[in-house]
Amino acid sequence: MQVNFAEIPKTMKTPFLMKKAKNCPPAAPVGDHEGREKGLIVYPVYSRRSGGLSVGVNLFPDKKSCIFDCPYCEVFPFSPGTARRQNALSPGQMEEDLRDAIATALERKIPVKDICFSGNGEPTMSPYFPEALERAGRVRTELVNAAELVLITNGTGLLDERLFSLLRSAALGMLCPPGLNIWLKLDAGTPQWYKKMNRCDIPFEKIVEKIEKFASCAPVTLQTMICAVDGEAPPPEEADAWEKLVLKLAVAAAAESALSPAGLRKVQIYGKARPSPEDPKATALPLEYLEKRGLSLRAAAAAEAGVLLGPAPKVEVYP
Repeated sequence: MQVNFAEIPKTMKTPFLMKKAKNCPPAAPVGDHEGREKGLIVYPVYSRRSGGLSVGVNLFPDKKSCIFDCPYCEVFPFSPGTARRQNALSPGQMEEDLRDAIATALERKIPVKDICFSGNGEPTMSPYFPEALERAGRVRTELVNAAELVLITNGTGLLDERLFSLLRSAALGMLCPPGLNIWLKLDAGTPQWYKKMNRCDIPFEKIVEKIEKFASCAPVTLQTMICAVDGEAPPPEEADAWEKLVLKLAVAAAAESALSPAGLRKVQIYGKARPSPEDPKATALPLEYLEKRGLSLRAAAAAEAGVLLGPAPKVEVYP
């Protein structure tokens, strides 16, 4: 789904301010993630992939913490001294801020599309993630039960068996009914492009193996950032390898999951749309290129329909 910004309600274009709870600073304007670097735990934003208001949860208000070092990352450098909130995360404060943000949205009649764990790093790296997930799930159920509960993750948490089990239970709705919508990152189809896009020392094959194992026992969405690095778009062999890898993951997951709710449900292809501290190392590619990659994957998935034992993953493109 592509978002037509001309159709966004006027209220969505105005600054979205949270009620002033105890120690709770105002949230960033909709469409601007700057508040994360100012120490916010909760930051309401307009999300193109959510198609409306997404209430972000930042488990690293005092620092950036991520094992990936993506050149397109939109989190700008900051230090605890520049953040409004000097202390480490408090799950209780997170829940209070989350309730405030949602209450304000409901008062202004702005639909909340989702509550999303993202922020200044990899959410699953926070020791507070399990408790924060439980609290966010409870708030969702009480206040906006039609909203999604989303985790945007680079997948490295799956290497920890305890986190793997926690995320599987959450995705299947055992911890926070009706379930956690997990968006797993897969920016590359080859180790070479993975090193350019994610710049991580964990072997590419190791992460892919865990993603395949997870998709065979829980429902997942793959999210792929496609952009140019150092002025070069992904080479044809990389694009081809990525498409084959996505199909391999979909087929393998379908074979293992059979009639269970597990499997690869959706693929999100998205482009670089926000400024990054390393600009212009990573730059946006034309929408036509992204759509071409999406069309190719849809055609390839349709050709594998018989092997997938069910509907092919939905492919969405966001410029």
